[in-house]
Amino acid sequence: MPTRSQPSIHTLGKVYLVGAGPGAADLITVRGANLLAQADIVFHDALVEPEMLALCPQAVLVPVGKRCGKLSSAQAFINKRLVDAAQKYRVVVRLKGGDPMLFGRADEEIQTLRDAGIEVEVVPGITAALAGA
Repeated sequence: MPTRSQPSIHTLGKVYLVGAGPGAADLITVRGANLLAQADIVFHDALVEPEMLALCPQAVLVPVGKRCGKLSSAQAFINKRLVDAAQKYRVVVRLKGGDPMLFGRADEEIQTLRDAGIEVEVVPGITAALAGA
């Protein structure tokens, strides 16, 4: 019998690309917060605040951020880790600052996951530009 975090051999998990919003943990969408509470593993950007990660204490947390002048995760490596995680876990969250479809590599992640036969869903966040207005 599979456990919550380990699906049966024939079942693939689902990956959610979730926008963290403009920064503060209370500005994430309700859907985003609910998915964090259900996540088995969360791959998060460097811009995600620690308070946001407190919404998923049950999850394995994997930093995959990119910061100018600092050690960063290569996109191909992130893509592979997402595929590997979906083969092991039921709920995989890729938590991105702002909205996952702006200024990110979401298209590459989506295509890699789809090519691997893994279901993926985008959960929009509020961009900092819109929040400022």
